[in-house]
Amino acid sequence: MGRLLWVDLSERSIQEEPLEEEVRRNFTGGYGLGARMIYSHQKAGVDPLGPENILGILTGPCSGTPAIAGSRFMVVGKSPLTATWGDSDCGGYFGPELKFAGFDGVFFSGISDRPVYLLVENGKAELRDASHLWGKDTTETDERLKADLGKKVQIACIGPAGERLSLVSCVMHDRGRAAGRSGFGALMGSKKLKAVVARGDMKVPIADEARLRDLRKRYLAQLKESERAKLRQQYGTCAWLTGLVEVNDTPIRNWSGVGPIDFPTAERISDENVIKYEVKKYACYRCPIACGGHMKVTTGPYAAAGHKPEYETLASFGAMTLNDNVESIIKLNDLCNRAGLDTISAGSAIAFAMECYEKGLITDGDTEGIELRWGNAEAIVVMVEKMAKREGFGDVLADGVKVAAGRIGRGSEEFAVHCAGQEPGMHDPKYWPGLGMSYQLDATPGRHGQGGHWMEGFPDWWKRSLGVEDIPAGPNRHDYAGKGEAFKRAACMLHFIHSSGLCRFPWYHMDPASMWEFVSAVTGWRIEGEEAYRIGERIANIRQAFNIREGFNALEHAIHPRVVGLPPLREGPTSGITVDMDILLQDFLKAMEWDLVTGRPSRKRLIELGLKDVPKDLW
Repeated sequence: MGRLLWVDLSERSIQEEPLEEEVRRNFTGGYGLGARMIYSHQKAGVDPLGPENILGILTGPCSGTPAIAGSRFMVVGKSPLTATWGDSDCGGYFGPELKFAGFDGVFFSGISDRPVYLLVENGKAELRDASHLWGKDTTETDERLKADLGKKVQIACIGPAGERLSLVSCVMHDRGRAAGRSGFGALMGSKKLKAVVARGDMKVPIADEARLRDLRKRYLAQLKESERAKLRQQYGTCAWLTGLVEVNDTPIRNWSGVGPIDFPTAERISDENVIKYEVKKYACYRCPIACGGHMKVTTGPYAAAGHKPEYETLASFGAMTLNDNVESIIKLNDLCNRAGLDTISAGSAIAFAMECYEKGLITDGDTEGIELRWGNAEAIVVMVEKMAKREGFGDVLADGVKVAAGRIGRGSEEFAVHCAGQEPGMHDPKYWPGLGMSYQLDATPGRHGQGGHWMEGFPDWWKRSLGVEDIPAGPNRHDYAGKGEAFKRAACMLHFIHSSGLCRFPWYHMDPASMWEFVSAVTGWRIEGEEAYRIGERIANIRQAFNIREGFNALEHAIHPRVVGLPPLREGPTSGITVDMDILLQDFLKAMEWDLVTGRPSRKRLIELGLKDVPKDLW
């Protein structure tokens, strides 16, 4: 759309800014554009919950277009949870609607003196009072705003957890889509920004509509031939939970257990046992897969109606806590969605508390009689309700495991599994070794959706097409040396995709070239694989530069020993494995041309990538 909004909440002022072609071309959109803009507009060292921390909500060039699954938007800024660069993406319909309302993104600074929401509509924007919405959950907020403004509006909002500045709170959309990571619910809450509302009917410019239609037709046909795409369409991400528990990819019992041994009933919270509660499929904007769903539990203590829990939610509230009651997890998912809590962090916090309870570090006296025994579904539900309200022991857990361990003390730090404050995603580096490198070195710590590790499981033809055939699969995935360049390429390609506004799920089942072909058709830029890779590398470096300027060195924040097999497990599919992090980290740093001790990008490479203003800050 070529336009950005800058909103100063303290001054209640709104300014429009043109989005220059060079910046668009160099950083694409999404968190690439967000990182470039915030790096330029924000000084180092600001309080993550203070007025100077800028919050951004960005689309990509393909958001709101016929490109397959052009549904994504990104929330960006300095993370309240980790004090590093933070970004979190979300699907649904808000991103496209923000484009239809006339803007590629909006940035917020300052702090409002009272609750407000921003209404963006057909090239105009205004701040409106949200006092009547403050205290309401995200479902109530969605219902009230649509009653006031019409059903067509799309809303990104926070719930009570964000209002109470929970560091593991998130930004919610459409009652069940979450920009879940980095704690941005707290950042919105600190600014008294309850919601951003978009409505519009402006046309998104497309450079070559005929080519875009042809590309969509071609790749829809390719998706229809993919068995994995069919599986994702049938079940969503819950399809793989049982299998991933069996191979010990899913963390068990607060990262201390062995899937087939400690959680033999995983099938109770997987695939068929999840979708039997599904009453309707849910698809994000123009996505043919429709991996989401609406759920309903009609009777019993866990009666609920809400969105289908994703794999990560099933793992964090299920395998991590040894809870095999699927109805309770559907209820927990809805509780978190309404409160605006990140389900990965919330489930991890409960698992941490359960281990502390088992070890005698906390007692019924601390938990007000709530028995935090492994697998106690009723206790998990009650404690999550308390986390959302910051009541009792829930207040201890409401800022994640690192802060909780500091509050509990008594040696509980030993059981607090996190990466620089962020609870890691629900995939295990002992199974995907490259994931350990991603958890530690990506600018957003602990993020399972970043890095090159996911390439280890892809077919050879797919890896050749992307130029990452050096990443071995199967039993050879534990060959650690020599993967740096391939992991770099995979990670940088993912940065490009995330910043494009496209969902990566369909991409996993199509020719890799599909993504830059969609971007080229929409924008008119003639992007091939190598340029997409360089754009991703530029994005990786500006995110890394943000962290280095903040004084954050990821190499000084080793991930929890359990995550990489220290000590190694004695049983199960990943027994005896300790990930050689030194080799993985050093190879990747060399490939990126980042300093092996400080992680600082080289001056030469920054200049080659066009980041000519950055070296003076880092050097």
